[in-house]
This record gives sequence, structure tokens and C-alpha cells, in this order.
Amino acid sequence: MTPRLLIVNADDYGLTESVSAGILRAHHDGLVTSTSVLAVAPGFARTGKWLADEADLGIGVHLAVVGEDPPLLAPSEVPTLVDRRGRFAVSWRVFLGRCLAGRVDPADLRRELTAQVEAVEALGVGVDHLDSHQHLHMWPLLRPVVIDLAVARGVPAIRIPRSHRRSPVSVVVNRLSSRLSVAARAAGLRFAEDASGVDEAGRLDRQRLVAALDGFVARGATSAELGTHPGEPDDPDRHRYRWDYRWDGELRVLLAPDSRRAVEDRGFVLGRYSDLAPSAT
Repeated sequence: MTPRLLIVNADDYGLTESVSAGILRAHHDGLVTSTSVLAVAPGFARTGKWLADEADLGIGVHLAVVGEDPPLLAPSEVPTLVDRRGRFAVSWRVFLGRCLAGRVDPADLRRELTAQVEAVEALGVGVDHLDSHQHLHMWPLLRPVVIDLAVARGVPAIRIPRSHRRSPVSVVVNRLSSRLSVAARAAGLRFAEDASGVDEAGRLDRQRLVAALDGFVARGATSAELGTHPGEPDDPDRHRYRWDYRWDGELRVLLAPDSRRAVEDRGFVLGRYSDLAPSAT
């Protein structure tokens, strides 16, 4: 059996101290090989420095222009990205509505997203991929900004999200992802052939893990990303995020020995974005 590369990426590093601690435990004792750092999150200042000791963990930047947190730059520097309180749009729906109305300046996006990448680079770690909160880098306004940013900063890879449900949302996600993959390949960026995480976000359990792995195999992927959201169960800071994610449940799945066996039995080798073969242009 030809080995298949599996990147197990944990999103939202820096969200809270317990989320960051859970991600690192899932790396040390479980399946996680990579994480995406949320530089705008309140836990980033406390936990970002922990990554300096994680030489075997792939590090990406979880670019954000939506959510409960403010931008890194002052509101006056990115006026089209913030509301009257100086905060990002609360959700992708609100943000895309502003995009469609022509109220978002790409220059503001470029300034803020560059600042977020620089904040992670300042930790002294290498950044091997870019992705985004709520997968907004798929959308036309952000797509060229994020691709140009990856090229300019020497970041070799980008996430291409995919959905495997039969639904109108899946059709939109995969259409946008297809266009993103074409642009990424043209720019020489690497990406996994297949991915899961959109459909399972915050709900990864044993059944969904096995289904994702079996799907990768059935579709013939030689490289794939499994997106996850682990976190420690006790977390006094997570109440402000109304996502209804099961962070501790995902952590248990990623730590379980039978999860590792499921990966190995299907011929996967765990790795990072930096292990992806260069894209053919």
C-alpha cells in the first residue's frame, strides 16, 4: 500500500489558554501534527510563546476578519473591517453582506492580515500554511489577498476547504474551493488533495473520524487534511464563544489509541503541510 500523507490540523490555537493546552496535548499524546494560530484571540499573548518549544508541530496562521475579537491594528487603520465598537463583523454572513455592498476595502484586508502573519512569525516559529476563520479566504475578495500574502511572506501552503455533504452549502463550498485551488496552484502554493473539517467542525467523534478517513481512501487522495478543534474540558474563558463546539470530545478522540490505529490501518502517515509535495504548475 502506497503511504498517504495525513495532516491533522487543530484550529484556533490562542483562542483561550485551555484550547492551546488541549491542542498541545493532542500533539504530544495524540494525532495532531499541525495547528493554526489565531493571533487576534485573547489567549494568544499568553500561549503563543509556548510554540517556540514545539519543533515537530506544523504552524499556520488562522487569518481572521470575523468573530468576537477586535483586529490587531487600530480601527482607524482598517475602518472598513470594523463596526462602531471597533470589532470585526460577528459572522461570515454579516461580513459577506458588507463585501457584496462594496463596503470592504482590500487594502484594509491586506494590512490586517499581514499584521496577523507577522504576529505569529514574531514568535520565532516558521509558518508553513495559511487558512482562515470560517474559511473566508475562499471568497473572491479575500482569495487574491491571502494568496499574495502567502507568496510575499514565503509561506509554502494554503488550506483548500472541502465539504462532502449533499447540500446547497456543499455545492457553494466546493465551487469556491475549486477556484481557490486553481489560483493557489498558479501561485506555486501547496495544498492537500482532499480535506475534511467543514462538515465536522466542533463535532468530530470516532464515527466521523473513521468516515473522513474512509472518504479520503475512497476518493483516492494521496494527501489529506483532517481539521479539528480540541481543547481541555475545564475552560473559564470559552463561555464567550457561542459556537457550541465539543472541544473536550474532540480532544478525547484525538488521544484515543484506536483513532491512531484507524489512521495506520488505512495506510496514512502523519505529517505537516511542509511535507506536501510542491504543486505542479
